[in-house]
This record gives sequence, C-alpha cells and structure tokens, in this order.
Amino acid sequence: MVSLRYKLTDAQNNLIEEPDSPMVYLHGGYEGTFPKIETLLEGQDIGYEATIQLEPNEAFGEYDPELLKIEPRVRFPEPLEVGMQFEGVPDAEEGSDASVDTDADDEPLIYTVTDVADDSQVVLDGNHPLAGMALRFWVQVEDVCAATEAEIENRHPEGGESFTFGMPNEDDGDEEGEFPGGALGSGNSNPRTLH
Repeated sequence: MVSLRYKLTDAQNNLIEEPDSPMVYLHGGYEGTFPKIETLLEGQDIGYEATIQLEPNEAFGEYDPELLKIEPRVRFPEPLEVGMQFEGVPDAEEGSDASVDTDADDEPLIYTVTDVADDSQVVLDGNHPLAGMALRFWVQVEDVCAATEAEIENRHPEGGESFTFGMPNEDDGDEEGEFPGGALGSGNSNPRTLH
C-alpha cells in the first residue's frame, strides 16, 4: 500500500487539484494509479518526489465528441443543475443511443450535465472532465506498508473503492490522515521501498 501526496496541474501549470490528504493505492499493477506514475515510483523510497507529465492517451484519453448527447429535459429529475452526474441516461428508451453505453467488460458511462438549454433539452458529456488534456503530476511517497490479503484480493485499499483524479469525491470521510495499517509515518523506522 502506498500513501502518495500529489499535485495535479495542466501542461501550463494551472492547478487542477491538490488534496489535503494523501491518496492511498495498491502498488503492483492493480490499476490504483496511472501506469506511467506507478512505473516512475517503482523501487523508490519514502520521501521520493518527482514531477511527471502524462499525455492524454496516458491519462484520461482523448476527448470523444461522440460522448456528447442532447436529451429531452423530461427524462431528468428535479432539481437539475449543471455539474450533476448520471450513470447512463435516466429513463432512456430501449434501443435509443441514449441508453447506457456498455460493453460486457466496461463500466457504465458517467454523464455530466454541461448545459440545460431552453428548459427543454439537456446537454450531457460522457467524457472524463480531464479527457484530452496533458497533465502534470508532482508526487511524493509519504508512506509504504504491506497490503492485507483482503486488499490484494479486492484490488484496492481497505475502505476505498477507487480513486479518480479530478473528480469530486463524495466519500471524503472523517478519516483524513488515516492510512491502512497504522498512522502515517509511525512504527517501523526502517526505510521502505516500492516494489
């Protein structure tokens, strides 16, 4: 398990995100962070820091205009505001192109309301908010500890389903500063290395 502090900016160094608490992920190919970041951190010790740039294809992909949809307002609940998110499109007609876009192995698309036009139509975007952007990450390894068998089996940290850069996290609990296996930086004084 890796506790990682990070700052996320665009390619022009405009700040996108700098959380107060570290992100915690399972290191070793469990898709807890971007592969290029995991490769950068391989073999590094606590305290290691670096800046790395990810191109769109290494982060959230290119922007896909096919994921922009216009739907009738009546399909959505009240109140409806720009920024709200939906898994698929509510009450989409079967067979319509507004139905949940999934393949057998894919997760349903999350659509973000980007505009409500004339109170009769809703503009939805199924792209990640950071799709099409080159991103710069400053990262610093804050702690490393052994993952539990349950964490390895579930492929993510205990108490955390997944982590999404640049997306609002509604599950920000009261556990700020907590790290599975004990308090950050406590216990063993031996240096720990990512591998």
